[in-house]
Amino acid sequence: MKRQKNKWLVYLSFFLVGITITFSQTGYANEKKDESGAAGFVYELQFPENQQQEVGYFDLKMQPGQQQTVQILVKNYSDEDIAVNVKLNGAKTNMNGVLEYGPTALENDASLKYDFTDLVKAPESIEVPKESEKMLDFMITMPESSYDGVIVGGIQLQKQDDANKPKQEGTAIINKYAYVVAMVLQESDVKVQPELELNKVVAGQSNYRNAVFIDASNTKANFLNDLTLEAQIMPLKSDEVLYETKKKSMRMAPNSNIKFPVSMGGEKMVPGKYRAHVLATSGKKKWEWTKEFSISNEEADKFNEEDLGLVQARGINWKLVAMVIASVMSVLIVIFIGIRIVNKRRAKKKKELSMIKKRKKRTE
Repeated sequence: MKRQKNKWLVYLSFFLVGITITFSQTGYANEKKDESGAAGFVYELQFPENQQQEVGYFDLKMQPGQQQTVQILVKNYSDEDIAVNVKLNGAKTNMNGVLEYGPTALENDASLKYDFTDLVKAPESIEVPKESEKMLDFMITMPESSYDGVIVGGIQLQKQDDANKPKQEGTAIINKYAYVVAMVLQESDVKVQPELELNKVVAGQSNYRNAVFIDASNTKANFLNDLTLEAQIMPLKSDEVLYETKKKSMRMAPNSNIKFPVSMGGEKMVPGKYRAHVLATSGKKKWEWTKEFSISNEEADKFNEEDLGLVQARGINWKLVAMVIASVMSVLIVIFIGIRIVNKRRAKKKKELSMIKKRKKRTE
């Protein structure tokens, strides 16, 4: 079993970006109190006739090859003109089993047939004059062939930073706010069942700590809800569990990938051959795999050097401290001996001068 080790706390200074995610139909709750909201503006979804249900996001029933424009009304109650940046993103799944509708570095899964950003287009930004409102258009173009399942993405709206605004001295944290609105596109009523596939098991790092990653994909065009993942890492020829983890209530976006981390608990990564036992459940559905993998010497050295916990543990190099202390003591001893020798020579010379003076007096 993995051993628990004491860790030094590492404080890092981050440029904090607070992203407020909301799926409310109306982007303003109390206009009298703060009409522009924390994001500097508010919005209102304009639902078309093919909106399938009364929810706080676009849920549209489409036809093959259909083109349609949907709109969001952006309202600026402030006394200055603003620009609002618009970003379109395909829905993805992060390592914590949380859906990502905003900008992210996560890559598309190989099973994704139609990318949301290829089907939906919008301007990169819009200008909204002070104390006014403006309609923002989104052009949707569905694939020509019929498609079962759902295509999902997100729309991020964020006030453009004022480049001429002077920076406040001594400010270390800057909060930025954005709205993110989901959009679900569906053509047929065929119920697609999610399917989970294990791709690989690899060594890596989670938050600069050594870990093993379970790389799996939801290869179907539907959400995988209420997902529980359990993973155990063992040596290839042993049943001893070295590291294990379990997490419940996760979700996966359609045709998305998850890299689920199994922490090494602050331990040093050891090269060798291992196997992972993975169990995944969602409702009555169950998937189970045993996968062999290896950690090379190069990987172990690289990740051990970058592991912040291990770096802190190595922070006090007692051998180096002892060498420094010994060096300092040696220098002090040399200085002490040198001073003693100089003082003795001075005393001897002084004594000799005193003897010479006494002899001269006797002679006189």
